[in-house]
Amino acid sequence: MVNPRAWLAEAIATYGLVFFGPLSVILAVSEFGEGLTTMSVLFIALGHGGAIALMIYAFGHISGAHINPAVTIPMMITRKIGIADGIGYIISQLIGAVAAAATLKVIVPDLGAAVNFATQGGPSDVINNSISSGFAVEALLTFFLVLVIFMSAVHKKASPGWHGFTIGGMVFLIHLVSVPLTGASVNPARTFGPALISGFWEFHWLYWAAPILGGIIAGLLMNYIYVNKAEKEA
Repeated sequence: MVNPRAWLAEAIATYGLVFFGPLSVILAVSEFGEGLTTMSVLFIALGHGGAIALMIYAFGHISGAHINPAVTIPMMITRKIGIADGIGYIISQLIGAVAAAATLKVIVPDLGAAVNFATQGGPSDVINNSISSGFAVEALLTFFLVLVIFMSAVHKKASPGWHGFTIGGMVFLIHLVSVPLTGASVNPARTFGPALISGFWEFHWLYWAAPILGGIIAGLLMNYIYVNKAEKEA
């Protein structure tokens, strides 16, 4: 059964991420300069991790608060959500992301150095601008994100009430270590909205393919090894 209320929740929650997350990047550039510093990376990581945690606590009981096609697709494959609802989720996530990026464009029309505020401009010099390394980083980090989601929010024996904090913490950690590497996407919607508004599409495929691959692998493994067993015992 399709659930439009859940679709709306996904759109709002993704709007929240793509508004507050990229805004933290814009403010970091404004406050700490164009180069990455310890403070700017911490600021960006807190902006994204905090937005995810709060949106999960706000909408997790409505839609599960996927906020990410790379989360919804594994949920569809493992039958935690129906195909129709899954498609509705992904479309809603993309709509929310575009709306948030458009809002930021209106608020900050001259982004200057922050014009790539959410487009993740590709693999950085730290990894020698290597596409294969960038792909591996995005896939591996999304693997751990979806692993945490399945084990803290989907698993029947997970400690109740901690999933928002745990998932938000993982998003914080992901940005802390990968902003200097790939810009830290792990979410196709997070990249798509600002890319559409800014017109920056370079490496865009990487931020779809790598997170989805990593998410599917994590979802299948966690579901097969741990989640299914707990559901059978429940």
